[in-house]
Amino acid sequence: MLLTRNLPGGAAALAAASVGYLLVMFFLTGLRPEHWAIILIFNILFYAGKGTRKFILGFAIFIVFAMLYDLMRAFPNYLYQTVDISPLYYLEKQLFGIETQSGRLTPNEFFAANHHALADLLSGFFYINWMPVPLGFAVYLYFTNRRLFLHFSLTFLLVNLLGFTIYYIHPAAPPWYVGEHGFVLNLHTPGSAAGLARFDKLIHLNVFGSIYTKNSNVFAAIPSLHCAYPVIVLYYGIKAGCKRAKWFFWLFMIGIWFSAIYSGHHYTIDVILGILCAMTGIFFYEVVLRKQQRYKYFIDRYLRIIDR
Repeated sequence: MLLTRNLPGGAAALAAASVGYLLVMFFLTGLRPEHWAIILIFNILFYAGKGTRKFILGFAIFIVFAMLYDLMRAFPNYLYQTVDISPLYYLEKQLFGIETQSGRLTPNEFFAANHHALADLLSGFFYINWMPVPLGFAVYLYFTNRRLFLHFSLTFLLVNLLGFTIYYIHPAAPPWYVGEHGFVLNLHTPGSAAGLARFDKLIHLNVFGSIYTKNSNVFAAIPSLHCAYPVIVLYYGIKAGCKRAKWFFWLFMIGIWFSAIYSGHHYTIDVILGILCAMTGIFFYEVVLRKQQRYKYFIDRYLRIIDR
């Protein structure tokens, strides 16, 4: 199939990248159905037509994010630094503890003992959309403002790279780990749906249970990137002039923050650091990267590839 002039050698590069990716995952983590799915979808959209090719090349940024996240399975952060379990727990209790008749509890412990079906449903609804909302917003930007789409997508990738780096600098156990295993380090602990299991029970589907069994790294609680993503969406939603949608983005952001704590997946500290991670990434991207002449050239080149 003939390629467009602005993508010379694209077929050969894609073939090499596809084979290379499958080989890397085969040797590092073992091939799983989702690996084949990524390659199949990318290749189908690349060859289906000019429009789909531009679309998948634009969303290659998100595919890079997914690949990097998956690779953490091969290089678990607990191999490089000591996992923070009890210090984080006691700091959370000291800073944000709630006094009860049974003693001072972390917010997670308080909600575990005082949960409600409506809150379980709402927290599950917000948390299940941690990725669909950013991706949906990216699709909207792709069809309305492709330059802003690139800035949003690359900021998203940058914030994730920052978060992944912190994962390796400071591995940390989530609240549910302490609730289920105490302060003893068990490196072979599988992921857990924690409080989100109540959502699964209410809807009679194993949604979060199936998701968290595939968790790349249990000890990656700091920062909460789940809580970083809605900050990025809100920021670029405002820049895009989404006057009505921005109120949904505000609600989505607050809902994710609450759900992270309510479900036992993150401490309040994790949430705050996730917010700061997003703000740091946005600031660096907007104030530093976008002012670099070489980076402007890169964006212009990328835009020519995916633009109409």
